[in-house]
Amino acid sequence: MSESRVPRPRRFLVCDPRHFAVQYAINPWMRPDTPVDVDLARDQWQALISAYRAHGHTVDSVEPVPGLPDMVFAANCALVLGGRVFGSSFHAPERRPESTAYETWFKTAGFDVYRPESVCEGEGDLVPTSRYILAGTGFRTTPEAHREVQEFFGVPVIGLRLVDPHFYHLDTALFVLDDDNIAYYPEAFSPGSREVLGRLFPDAVLATREDALAFGLNSVSDGRHVFIAPRAEALADRLVHHGYVPVPVDLSELHKAGGGIKCCTQEIRS
Repeated sequence: MSESRVPRPRRFLVCDPRHFAVQYAINPWMRPDTPVDVDLARDQWQALISAYRAHGHTVDSVEPVPGLPDMVFAANCALVLGGRVFGSSFHAPERRPESTAYETWFKTAGFDVYRPESVCEGEGDLVPTSRYILAGTGFRTTPEAHREVQEFFGVPVIGLRLVDPHFYHLDTALFVLDDDNIAYYPEAFSPGSREVLGRLFPDAVLATREDALAFGLNSVSDGRHVFIAPRAEALADRLVHHGYVPVPVDLSELHKAGGGIKCCTQEIRS
């Protein structure tokens, strides 16, 4: 079945974890007393970039800024659809300067950038599908931002409430496989949100809590290849059964700050 899955070339924006550290705690994964091996983080991150390029994807990079240790998590900077950039406004004061750094990159690259009035953390909580934008709330991005997103893009926004602080962003609990399907961990969501997802995606690939805690749902799919955390073995097996090709990439050092493959990857959709 995997031969019938067709990959689509993507353009990604990333940021070198040169200044990566865990200096504060804004999610359950972060412990400032935990040592971080920056060289290992950079090696793991570079392996992800190499994997993307080996599979035909374009990778752009924004220059990291000293004093912004979470800037490596490029997905949180914006949502880009149709060449339009809906920027970020972070919940945590420590991360707010990242918005300006990424906005500068986008403007230099020729994009106009909309800065939201409400708290909104980019692709961390905004996951576009072929028909909707799935939008997380509960810990970071607010419902008011969902309304801003819908007005800006003119695309229906489906609000989903996250209820487990380990899955504080939507992209830690759900990712898009292709134009028609997703993978997700049901218990990360409120009962009503689970029902919505079940109605919209009856054939979704469901993950266990173990898969999710291994950052298996913080994955990136090109429609055939799924760049996934290697410890999410059960989820990888399910993906193979559904015709996808897992590409394991270990970002375990970055997990110390609560981020993985998708957190490090902003997609630029033209």
